[in-house]
Amino acid sequence: MPSLETRKRPVAFLDSGIGGVPYLDRLREKLPRENYLYLADHKNFPYGEKSAEEVTASVLGAADSLMARHNPKMIILACNTASVSSLAVLRSRVSIPVVGVVPAVKPAAARSGERTIGVMATERTVNAPYLDGLIEQFAVGCRVVRVAAGDIVSFVENRLFLADREEQDRLIAPAVEEFRREKVDSIVLGCTHFTYLDDNIRALSRGNFIPVDSREGVANQAIRLLERDDMLCTEGEGRSLFYTTRAREDGYYRKVAEQYSLDFRGEISSVQGGAA
Repeated sequence: MPSLETRKRPVAFLDSGIGGVPYLDRLREKLPRENYLYLADHKNFPYGEKSAEEVTASVLGAADSLMARHNPKMIILACNTASVSSLAVLRSRVSIPVVGVVPAVKPAAARSGERTIGVMATERTVNAPYLDGLIEQFAVGCRVVRVAAGDIVSFVENRLFLADREEQDRLIAPAVEEFRREKVDSIVLGCTHFTYLDDNIRALSRGNFIPVDSREGVANQAIRLLERDDMLCTEGEGRSLFYTTRAREDGYYRKVAEQYSLDFRGEISSVQGGAA
């Protein structure tokens, strides 16, 4: 049976930026006694504009820093692009469980009465064979409308918490309008950054479609694996730390961390990362 100290090792979240923070927040709601560690790989943001090889090298380098400095008991790769490109390689690299983020095609298709769904993601995820496989497996008979929205990723990463609702809506309106024209009734938020704009999308859709993300599925899978390995932390008060691979001078990450009750710790000490 694992010791209490072993169970207190953190659950680590890794993303190119702040996209995975709402995923940490969802798991923390379910498991408030756990210790959490969030790493925003600002040094290599954005993943969605890199080659698969570049994304994997970035993910492995960031994961090496996590393992060397904080010895987590689980890594949640809270990024669709990174999961599509690098999940299998990362799992082969570490001895702890790794949970990836899968575009929520299955629940979106299940909710679609008109059998027309949308997928909003980065360019890399929209065009990934992995997404094709999910559609073939879980959305048979559905028409799928794909929208690449890398500009929204950059907006969330750099400006969302400084912008008012009008500016937020103005940015996402073109993507929402395309989905409305195509008469989709369910859309997959295929990038973790988009979850911040869930309420905006719902309002602008005028009730025509529902955004679907993977937060609940990721949280439930993490809980299953922790229970399987008898690694749930059931004592003490959990803490949540926020690190980045490169400091930002504008204070934006600190603002996001405070918004989600994360203890901002600045730049993580780096180690030599490996390439795929």
